[in-house]
Amino acid sequence: MHLPSDADRTGRDLGSEELALLREVIESGTLNCTLGRQVAAFEQEFAARYGVPYCRAVSSGTAAMHAAIAAIDPEPGDEIITSPITDMGAIAPIVYQQAIPVFADVDPVSLNVTPETIAARITSRTRAVVVTHLFGNPCDVPGILRVVAPRGIPVIEDCAQAYLASYSGRLAGTMGVMGVFSLQQGKHITAGEGGIIISSDGKLARRVRLFSDKAWGYGDPTPDHYFLALNYRMTELQGAVARAQLRKLDGIVESRRRAAAQLSALLADLPGLTLPAAAPGSVHSFWRYPISVDPEAIRGGAEALGAAIAEQGIRCQPRYIRKLAFECEVFARQRTFGESRWPFSLQSGGPHPPWDRRFYPGAARGLDRILVLPWNEKYTTEHVEFIASALRRAVSKLAAG
Repeated sequence: MHLPSDADRTGRDLGSEELALLREVIESGTLNCTLGRQVAAFEQEFAARYGVPYCRAVSSGTAAMHAAIAAIDPEPGDEIITSPITDMGAIAPIVYQQAIPVFADVDPVSLNVTPETIAARITSRTRAVVVTHLFGNPCDVPGILRVVAPRGIPVIEDCAQAYLASYSGRLAGTMGVMGVFSLQQGKHITAGEGGIIISSDGKLARRVRLFSDKAWGYGDPTPDHYFLALNYRMTELQGAVARAQLRKLDGIVESRRRAAAQLSALLADLPGLTLPAAAPGSVHSFWRYPISVDPEAIRGGAEALGAAIAEQGIRCQPRYIRKLAFECEVFARQRTFGESRWPFSLQSGGPHPPWDRRFYPGAARGLDRILVLPWNEKYTTEHVEFIASALRRAVSKLAAG
């Protein structure tokens, strides 16, 4: 069976609605968002869907995270706590704003940071915390806020994989000071590339908007370039596609959840697998379907199980990412700006704790065991049953003993 793929039309809900809004843009001849209407309309509609007053759409998810970090405005050498299991696009902006990433350990099953792992990394230099809702499973943001709020440390939520995920009835992205989203090809909704920042803080929202447009104060009585900033504007073409996609978001997420529930029911009795589950009172949005594989029950663990189902036509990702973030050369060799090692050169005595797997047991264990199944809104019952059958055959073949 050929599974739908979010890399092409088989696994993407794209069609006449997107074409109609794209036609409006082309026929208008206005492709720039400062003069057009699609991006502005998308921002208003996205803010309304999330129940927040402010939304800014930008050119990519990385640009969105960069704008959020810039809005916090760290001093050179300030520390921002984040996860070692995330996309580099969520970490590089920290360094570009002259701050230093401090990596917190994660829960070995969900691979999310926790209140306890965040608390263990707070120092006098901590300027902010970035929490990643990995795979669509929401972090315990309320618990993290109880740790950091008394210290005046803001929380930025990375919701690139977590559209409409919720924790204790609150949407991911609305619990911290800002929520950051991605519209990259494989996300719940897509414009090919694109990013979104939402907030209920007017001061932060203004700084986000300024930073993403060279800090030029459009509409101000005497506008100027107020501070160092970049051009991260979204085009009207992206805005048109994103706007049409937003109207489908609820149905897309519900379809993913329904298919995930079916697969979980079919796999519930298999030994050696821990299936994805949100905390009580929370709701997963299933960007992907991650399984934790016990190598003592499944010979060869996640790598072997992944290879076995790949042979049956299921393209999966054992480990999700090949290495923890701090093991990548940009951090391990501090390759940043020329030979300066900036801003890491501001640290005395190197990172604390050291960038060594021994200090990140949850992340090391979790990454070694995770097997990430592809997932999208086009999966039918037949597709789910095919995946379940493939996993059953593979588990039977690899079962220890």
